[in-house]
Amino acid sequence: MRRSRFAKAIETAEAPERPSIMDALWFDVTPPDSADEDALCEWRLAGVQHAPIILGVTHVLIAVACIALSAHHTYSSLADNPFVSASLVILFDAATAALLLTRKRLSLAPHTIFRILCAYLATAGVLWTWFGYAVSDDMFVTPIAAAPIAMAAGIAMRTIVSISSPPLALVNMLVSIAATAFLAGSPLLPIGVAILSLVLFTHSVVAAQGFIATGRKRLHLETQARKAQHFVDEFENSGRGWFWETDPLGTLSYVSLQLAEDFQCNPEELLGRQFTDLLSVDNNTSGVVEERKTLGFHLSARFPFSDVVVRPASEQDVHWSLSGNPIFDDRGRFLGFRGIGTDLTEQRRSEQEITRLARFDSLTSLPNRAMMRQTLDEALRNAAHRQKGCALFMIDLDRFKNVNDTLGHPVGDALLRQVAERLKSVMGNHGQVGRLGGDEFQAVMPGTVDVGLLESLARTLIEQVSRPYTIEGHKVTIGASVGIVIGDPGRASADAMVRNADLALYAAKAAGRGKHRLYEPSMHSEAAERQVMENDLRQAIERGELAVHFQPIVRAAGEEISGFESLVRWQHPTRGPISPSKFIPLAEEAGLIGKIGEWVLRTSLEEASNWPDHVRVAVNLSPLQFNDPSVVAMVSKHLNETGVRAERLELEITEGVFLAEGDTTDDTFAKLKALGVRLALDDFGTGYSSLGYLKKAPFDKIKIDQSFVRGAASATNRNAAIIRAIVTLAETLGMDTCAEGVETHDDLQLIRELGVSMVQGYIFGKPSPAETARELANSTTVHAEGFACIREPRHRLMRRAITCIGGETTEVRLRNISSMGALVECDIPIAPGTELAIDIVGVGPVRGLVRWAQSGQFGVLFGQEFDLARLAPKKEKPITTQMVSSRHVLKRQVG
Repeated sequence: MRRSRFAKAIETAEAPERPSIMDALWFDVTPPDSADEDALCEWRLAGVQHAPIILGVTHVLIAVACIALSAHHTYSSLADNPFVSASLVILFDAATAALLLTRKRLSLAPHTIFRILCAYLATAGVLWTWFGYAVSDDMFVTPIAAAPIAMAAGIAMRTIVSISSPPLALVNMLVSIAATAFLAGSPLLPIGVAILSLVLFTHSVVAAQGFIATGRKRLHLETQARKAQHFVDEFENSGRGWFWETDPLGTLSYVSLQLAEDFQCNPEELLGRQFTDLLSVDNNTSGVVEERKTLGFHLSARFPFSDVVVRPASEQDVHWSLSGNPIFDDRGRFLGFRGIGTDLTEQRRSEQEITRLARFDSLTSLPNRAMMRQTLDEALRNAAHRQKGCALFMIDLDRFKNVNDTLGHPVGDALLRQVAERLKSVMGNHGQVGRLGGDEFQAVMPGTVDVGLLESLARTLIEQVSRPYTIEGHKVTIGASVGIVIGDPGRASADAMVRNADLALYAAKAAGRGKHRLYEPSMHSEAAERQVMENDLRQAIERGELAVHFQPIVRAAGEEISGFESLVRWQHPTRGPISPSKFIPLAEEAGLIGKIGEWVLRTSLEEASNWPDHVRVAVNLSPLQFNDPSVVAMVSKHLNETGVRAERLELEITEGVFLAEGDTTDDTFAKLKALGVRLALDDFGTGYSSLGYLKKAPFDKIKIDQSFVRGAASATNRNAAIIRAIVTLAETLGMDTCAEGVETHDDLQLIRELGVSMVQGYIFGKPSPAETARELANSTTVHAEGFACIREPRHRLMRRAITCIGGETTEVRLRNISSMGALVECDIPIAPGTELAIDIVGVGPVRGLVRWAQSGQFGVLFGQEFDLARLAPKKEKPITTQMVSSRHVLKRQVG
């Protein structure tokens, strides 16, 4: 509390007030609340820190003298023996003196030392009173009254050493009065000592007030001086100017280091030289010679001046601006000039740079947003004059944020510079390309309206930007999306073209990125619809519109449940079910994927806790989630809260996480594996499919994309060979494989033959609610359901036929006849692999191979392609048969 006024005075640059009596009384023993107060305590401690030594010498001298006079006396007890009390007080003096000498090594604060000294004076006074009492009995028979002398000397020396500190003076006053009252036989002596001690104490308080006030004023001035020096240093070090000073004769008495560096010399070399010898006035302003008062006149006339343009007396083309004021003392005597100078050359360069930055991007040196708007306006004006339109490209980089987040902004900046070079190379003379900010670019093509040329430029642009980059040892791969709009001459406006190009760009991104789209009027309604859907998605979790469905993953060998993949579904209250292919990309763009992904993970683990311990749950992790630094902590948190073993959680990751390879990616993989979770590479084969991913990343499973699985049994494609290669690679690396999208028995049989570990698809079940998944998880096996083979366009009407099975001729019925095979209804059992000759009534014979068989029916694969036209009735106008795609039929069948 006592320091608050002083601290406030320092902060407001006002002189501190004189301390109060209480402030002075307790100043020495109260902890300081600022560095300045601590320094003031140190100053005060310097006046009393030798007190133990002074009192120790006094105690030694008086004790030796008194004990020598009573050497013949014998003592009946220790209390009467002056040797004991004298030894104790002297030892106490020595210990306290040693403590004070070593206080810095012990890091004792000044107020702590003052407290120790107060205790020391009190203790030393008590011990010295004991000594006076011990020698008092024998001293009355001696020529000298030793006891009073000893006590008087002790009181006097304690007063001397404590007079500068009120707390010490107070302690000394109390001890002296008590000692005198104890030893004196008359009350007059204690009263006299009390009066004298009170006077001395009052003097101590008044002196402390003056000392503290003076010290605070000195510290206040030093603080202001330090602030002023700090401001001077900051101003000079900022490079915005310098300070100079001259004496009454006009010679330099102070020169900033910056000014000396401009003259390529040391400041000492400029001191003592005439200011006018170093600088000359620039008399040429705007090419007109003007008579101006010279700098020397200003200095000699002692007139203030400001912004006088001068230049060094050298060949350098440098200009400065000087300002100065004359200095006078309190008596009006002229002391010289003091002023500042600024570098006009740098200012002019800065103005030129500011002009450049106002038009060009500082990172890529491409025209910036303002310059591109000016270019577009000029192109539209020229188009109106020439009656020839212009085109606008809006270019956005795909996955650039991922590079910034994983490899840092310096790598991102270097990437932008390389992208800018590629864009300029592609555009060439076709138009002007510029950077709008972030990862957005724009290109204006005056006079270009040929759609073919524009689309060709867009494809080339996307191809060039998508080529890999090598930056600081990192291999970086990004992409680009392009929106194109063509402006009609005389009718298009810049604002409308920019808006429409943005809509086309968004359409390109919605189409899967790495695309280009021409603006269409329908994009306005699509954009509004997308905005509404984004707003609805933000509230979907709170409203309970999202749900997690689970699709079984089955072991290919035994058809028992291995686990389930968690798939999020959105049931909109008015729109109905919305496909994940629509709202997941929207969630990524709107920054909602992290919140949704965490909710799916938590919900999946909570449901998995109800399954048998051997059943796993697979959860998709988007690249944005994977690159979040908190992803590991988030996964660990939900594992601990749900109690699910880490080995039961399988995180499915796409190749998108590798598009910006770096230490962060490897570190996240290592931390996830340290948790014990399994990692699966999802959609393998659809992206870049770099084998380097499998070499570095610790995957436990490879999921073969459904585009390779569906129709793999067909002899018309090479999917089977691709799957075989993936399985061989995975087995070599010790990884499991899982085939996605298995829908037919033919594909399932082939998957098993190729050695795929696990199967996932409609043949074993669609994604279903948690209750259905819980029942499946507790079942032993899952039966495959669905069609036998790939369903192609087929004849839906039943046909009678004759065939021979096991040497017995029998009538069968053919259904769903396609060019590749048919479903045969037959009551006689038949084994898969049996070759048959089937005579279709009214059509003729065909040969086929039984691929599968079950009770009452089997599937036959024709030996050669069957012409469905043979089944058509013999009429002039053939009846058109209804062709149903395999996927639609399959959905109705499974549903």
